[in-house]
Amino acid sequence: MIKKVIIDPVTRIEGHAKISIYLDDAGQVSDARFHVTEFRGFEKFCEGRPLWEMPGITARICGICPVSHLLASAKAGDRILAVTIPKAAEKLRRLMNLGQIIQSHALSFFHLSAPDLLLGMDSDPQKRNIFGLIAAEPELARSGIRLRQFGQEIIEQLGGRKIHPSWAVPGGVREPLSEEGRTHIQNRILEVRTTILDALGRFKRLLNDYQKEAQTFGNFTSLFMGLVTPDGLWENYDGHIRFVDSAGNIIADKLDPTHYQEFIGEAVQPDSYLKSPYYRPLGYPDQSDHCRLDSGIYRVGPLARLNICSHIGTPLADVELREFTDRGKGTVTSSFFYHYARLIEILACIERIEIMIDDPDLMSTKLRADAGINQLEGVGVSEAPRGTLFHHYQVDENGLLQKVNLVIATGQNNLAMNRTVAQIARHFIHGSEIPEGMLNRVEAGIRAFDPCLSCSTHAAGQMPLHIQLVGTDGNVVNEIWRD
Repeated sequence: MIKKVIIDPVTRIEGHAKISIYLDDAGQVSDARFHVTEFRGFEKFCEGRPLWEMPGITARICGICPVSHLLASAKAGDRILAVTIPKAAEKLRRLMNLGQIIQSHALSFFHLSAPDLLLGMDSDPQKRNIFGLIAAEPELARSGIRLRQFGQEIIEQLGGRKIHPSWAVPGGVREPLSEEGRTHIQNRILEVRTTILDALGRFKRLLNDYQKEAQTFGNFTSLFMGLVTPDGLWENYDGHIRFVDSAGNIIADKLDPTHYQEFIGEAVQPDSYLKSPYYRPLGYPDQSDHCRLDSGIYRVGPLARLNICSHIGTPLADVELREFTDRGKGTVTSSFFYHYARLIEILACIERIEIMIDDPDLMSTKLRADAGINQLEGVGVSEAPRGTLFHHYQVDENGLLQKVNLVIATGQNNLAMNRTVAQIARHFIHGSEIPEGMLNRVEAGIRAFDPCLSCSTHAAGQMPLHIQLVGTDGNVVNEIWRD
């Protein structure tokens, strides 16, 4: 008979969630589920709004990655206007997205994951938080804060504010980069490049201490998906869709991202408000075949982007990419290495910013293509820090939204997060004993994917949990609280 362990709530994610872990009579984990229990409804309450308002509205989906939604929404608007935006506008959008990736990845690694990695998964939970990290590693914590600040300042220099800038619009952008802004960005590049190279070296030295986590934190076969250029270059704003498998084989390439419904299906489970996208040609992995190699589970985000690209195109990041892929002998399948991939992407973003910051187009005033409603449907796609983001709009002749579909990166990792939780639980739960270190590792396994955290970043210290182990007769066999 099945017994159940419930972790409720799960914090440090955007919204509310719980985890159910199912045990058999021998006390072994048979399955686990990650349930998102909050409904927000952006896709419905945007219906009836004018197209022009959508970048500003959908940027409010998230306080951590508003730029991602801003750009995807504006790109969907470009399609509906049926325009090619000015070259300067595209470059400026790319610059802002690079800043967005830096600030979000820095938050994930230095603020949310570094306490586990540097203080230890089994360290004192009263100190295993950002404040404990500041006490133990003040210089590292300070440099991480300044690295994130650098990304936020790029967003502010372009959009006028660090959070929710109303800057990208259908047809282009509102303002160029100022000379003062360019100088400010240039003056900080040396510092942040030093910070990320130091962090990469520190993380690689830690890997020997986390071999068990690398083997058990979402280490399984799956597909990987993201945007690349036609020659396979790492991409974050445009390009086409590529899928690779865990052996590094390209199974689909040069897919038009605006036709995403041809290759991405969206499943819905009764126990979660988070949709579960899957690779349509291989089908949805049901309960009986979720471990099959030929099921449609895929992962997105930094780990996927490094697995699908042939090169990054900047010297330092390409060296790191070669070392990264050597560790996986081609394809890196452990979700623990999302942390590693984020650091490499930060380095790549800094190098690209350094290359493009002197481009005179960044201060051009030719920033917008003016047009009316020329198409009744448009899809905007961009790489958010957490993975590929789709905004799909249908409008009437007046530009009023009739239907909205958002395929969010965190949702595309939903199936993989479920498998990660199950894998960690199988390794650490045996019988009715529930060690605190297991609780932290389940949380850390979810955090490796960096699901949107903006709603609960106020949670300092350990996550509050209440776990009950319930027998088949309905009696509580064991329970543990963590406030």
